[in-house]
Amino acid sequence: MKNRRVSVRAVLAGVAAAALAVVTLVPQQAQASPGPVVPTALAGLTALTAAGSYYDEGSGRLVADVLGRDAEEAVRAAGALPRQARFSRARLDATRQVLSDRAAIPGTAWVTDPRVNRVVVTADSTVTGDRLTRLNEVTSKLGDTVTVRRIGTRLTRMIAGGDAIWGGSARCSLGFNVVKDGQPYLLTAGHCGNVVANWTAEKGGPVVATTRTSVFPGHDYSLAKFVPGVEHPSAVTLGGGRTQPITRAAPAYNGESVRRSGSTTGVRSGRVTGLDATVNYQEGQVTGLIETTVCAEPGDSGGPLYDGDAAIGLTSGGSGDCKLPGAKTYYQPVPEALAATGAAIG
Repeated sequence: MKNRRVSVRAVLAGVAAAALAVVTLVPQQAQASPGPVVPTALAGLTALTAAGSYYDEGSGRLVADVLGRDAEEAVRAAGALPRQARFSRARLDATRQVLSDRAAIPGTAWVTDPRVNRVVVTADSTVTGDRLTRLNEVTSKLGDTVTVRRIGTRLTRMIAGGDAIWGGSARCSLGFNVVKDGQPYLLTAGHCGNVVANWTAEKGGPVVATTRTSVFPGHDYSLAKFVPGVEHPSAVTLGGGRTQPITRAAPAYNGESVRRSGSTTGVRSGRVTGLDATVNYQEGQVTGLIETTVCAEPGDSGGPLYDGDAAIGLTSGGSGDCKLPGAKTYYQPVPEALAATGAAIG
């Protein structure tokens, strides 16, 4: 009997489970990256025998970190590439819990990186003095399960005063147009919705949408209902009159090639480098985020992260800018935001 073959999204989901604007307001092309095609046979791994996975573009294969020969054989039989790891997913999850309990310091972020089989902690330029001492004390006791990365820029929300969708002096970017109970809404970042009740398509213009739900910190999403008469195609604007239709929401996977659009920097591309990231903003902690190498700048907040016709995330924040290399950005996963608000792509 032949193994059924599925896309990388389905395989990665299986590994994770086993391991434990125009008004026409459109979000600001690419076809979805298919990723490797492998059979599903990864059930049976546990948080003690698996340690994460990622898509390796060079080989075109899914790489799965495992502990033990039995797990290695199961991954190889599934068509993926096994790699022996030092730390299990359970061990790295325990490290993350210690960080959350003892080192939730504004200006820090962390994510489990399967490429290095460690929890990577980022500390920005504001983490100094007693804060830095505390971070060093906590991470030193966690040994080799954690590595600390210092950056010279600030880790911050990408909100600004000026363009795209407006609320007073606040400027954000429209994420995705959605429907709820047959009515049109838009998704954007929660830290945008928290400070804006009524949205306009231009500064001082007529109201086009009103915020109905906004969550930040904890998560970072907001739902605003369009007023009657506003066109709301399910598409991302690419510039030059071109659009990319958006037909579905999908979870991100490590190594995925993605694009982000925003009102400040337009369309930018990069790769997913981490899932379930934790970011400690000055306003509070946000968990469950997608980490990428795509750059962003103030005003890009709330904008869409997408892969072809698939809605992936909403721009939350990050460090750096689009002028120099090395930027990191974080995104609220769209599937979770849709589930929480009862909305759907459309």
